[in-house]
Amino acid sequence: MLNAPVSKPLNRERMMINPIEKNVLMLALRAGEIMLMSGSEIYRVEDTVTRICKAYGIPYIEVFATTTGIFISLDSGGDGKPYTIIKRIRRVSVDLDRISMVNDFSRNLAANPTSISEAKERLERISGEAKYTFPLQVLGGALVASFFTLMLGAGYREFGCSLAIGAIAFAFGHLLDKYRFNLFLRNFTVCALIALAALLFTAGGLAYNTDAMIVGSLMIFLPGLAFTNAMRDSLAGDLLAGSARAMEAALTAISIASGVGVVLFIWVSAGGAI
Repeated sequence: MLNAPVSKPLNRERMMINPIEKNVLMLALRAGEIMLMSGSEIYRVEDTVTRICKAYGIPYIEVFATTTGIFISLDSGGDGKPYTIIKRIRRVSVDLDRISMVNDFSRNLAANPTSISEAKERLERISGEAKYTFPLQVLGGALVASFFTLMLGAGYREFGCSLAIGAIAFAFGHLLDKYRFNLFLRNFTVCALIALAALLFTAGGLAYNTDAMIVGSLMIFLPGLAFTNAMRDSLAGDLLAGSARAMEAALTAISIASGVGVVLFIWVSAGGAI
């Protein structure tokens, strides 16, 4: 029986990166994660990660981001093994102020590098900063719905009804988010609720312009940011991210139309007036 070849022990030093470089990568990854979770464009995420790494003297870095993940690879060349980290992004919201703060953070860091621990603390303060309480967010959604209803030619009766519809719809959408409903089902359910509430207000004699109340209240959920980012990512050359966000915007629009359409169809089929 032939003796099996003895495998050589792995040279672990060649497979591991310097602890400082690893800390820098984790810092850059966290910054990119915060930006993606806040609805940032892909090119801005990649630029931010690259700036942070270069600020700490790591020029040999490659970053690839999509709408659902970040891939960062460090390769100094030679015999050293590349080091790659991946972060999956599962929850996305809209927070333009937080995007701006992380963007400024990376540029200030590039101009005046600080210790990694201090930079981490600053980044976590940005991430954990609560700007608006939930009641204030609900009020904002209600005001958006009601004033759009006025802009569509409705009166003060519809304004008051849309104020209530917007508040209920926003709060209900937040509840569905907590239970991790998928995007399509969440928008379908919330927009169906909006249509039903508008029809009930009209049937009860509290308002007259059903169309304005429905359209005005739907403005809270229109995928304006997703569509804009799809265009910006595509123009920046990130066609994969641009296509993904365009599909997200299309699915959101379809779910909104489907939710309202189903309720209107059932209402009319049951003999209700619009």
